[in-house]
Amino acid sequence: MNSPSTPAEHVITLDGTLPRTREVLGGKAYSVNKMRAMRLPVPPAFALPTGVCAIYHDNDRCLPDEIWQQVLEHLHGLEAETGRRFGAGPSPLLVSVRSGAAQSMPGMMDTVLNLGLTPELCEALATETDDHQWATDTWERFCHSYAAIVVGTPGAAPPSDPLEQLRAAIGAVFDSWTNDRVKAYRARHNLGAGAGTAVTVQAMVFGNRDEQSGTGVMFSRDPATGENTLYGEWLAKAQGEDVVSGEKTPNPLVTVGEILPEVYPELERIAGVLEREHHDLVDIEFTVESGRLYVLQCRAGKRSPRAAVRIAVDLVREGLITADDAVARVSAEQATSLATTHAVHADRTVLATGLGAGPGVAVGRAVSDIDEALDLAASGTPVVLVRPSTAPDDVPAMFESVAVVTELGGATSHAALVCREIGLPCVVGAGAGTVAKLAGLTVTVDGATGSVYEGDALHTPDEGDVDEYLTELLGYLPDTVASDHPLALLRSAHLERA
Repeated sequence: MNSPSTPAEHVITLDGTLPRTREVLGGKAYSVNKMRAMRLPVPPAFALPTGVCAIYHDNDRCLPDEIWQQVLEHLHGLEAETGRRFGAGPSPLLVSVRSGAAQSMPGMMDTVLNLGLTPELCEALATETDDHQWATDTWERFCHSYAAIVVGTPGAAPPSDPLEQLRAAIGAVFDSWTNDRVKAYRARHNLGAGAGTAVTVQAMVFGNRDEQSGTGVMFSRDPATGENTLYGEWLAKAQGEDVVSGEKTPNPLVTVGEILPEVYPELERIAGVLEREHHDLVDIEFTVESGRLYVLQCRAGKRSPRAAVRIAVDLVREGLITADDAVARVSAEQATSLATTHAVHADRTVLATGLGAGPGVAVGRAVSDIDEALDLAASGTPVVLVRPSTAPDDVPAMFESVAVVTELGGATSHAALVCREIGLPCVVGAGAGTVAKLAGLTVTVDGATGSVYEGDALHTPDEGDVDEYLTELLGYLPDTVASDHPLALLRSAHLERA
């Protein structure tokens, strides 16, 4: 792996003044830089680019002093832009430390929020805002995040020096590039070794600040169906990890308009602007602090196979992409999924119901233990992974399962994002007690309706529905396409069903 060519490139200000590539900045920092160039409301940030990941690992997993000095210089830049001081009162600056490889890998690597607090600075924050409860909540969130991600030991206290916290957190994010879940994800998606992850250090904004605050994830179109409508979820008085972790079940995005009527139209406007810029479905993370909207990240949204077809065709119709682009956007894995048509016997017993987050139908043995799921899958037993919620460490087992069911979480939770991308049937938010109810049983998971049925409820319908979007997409294929091309095989199967 090549390191940046000059010392100046070891740390980069993300102010949008210079164009940078995704390969250098990683997806997170690239989107921050791009959105700041577009003058969207994005908190200030800087990045250690992907090449520094190799330098860190080659230096015995230690950030060289010369790069650390550049980090300190850029930290002063955040202080100047925010009017706050890192590691000092009366207005302490807190930052997030986030991962971001060149390819999108949602939830695979690590993030630390609210970094820069100590007990003394927590008191300064409480005094500044006259809100001791919020300051304490923010401190507790930081302690939990730091102990779990940086130290690796629950309950471990963060260092008393915020600069020591920052240096260790940067190292922890670089370390996450080599963890097992990243290796499994890259192998599943044929991404190769890659150059490493970048690290983005960004001024914090607080979705847990007050009743006029919150956080959410929105898609410019429905990622399950492809329908051209704003879609997403939101949690009031929360931070981003609360939504994507799946440990809480969020509210539909439209509820933002009930609490913050001035914010929802701005979300619609920003989603439209970013979709036109990317010429694709976009997945946008946002935070509202005391009624003020901030955009934190934008990337191409993960989508179900059927949504991939509809979105590609609609974008051709809208003149945003070409027919060749549309064909290229439907992967071989998605084409294989679309070629298989199954239905569920309507008279079978429903054991659990939640939100259908990964369309498709599958049958398997419900298993809650990760090691057991991996062992059964290795022996050839179809496994339905059933968990309270999924976390990045569960990814290897998810990839070996035929479906996933969770008790908690919504359509933008970790389970939903991972399953939707690979076309895995998924039901989320099925309710407390689902794990105990299903474990050990053979079940059928319908990721479209959100239902989990007793036993093998599958049947193959006599004739499949003819999908107008799929028909149009397959019509884009040139006559010269190879007969073994996944979409050519799908076209043959589709014509037979039609």
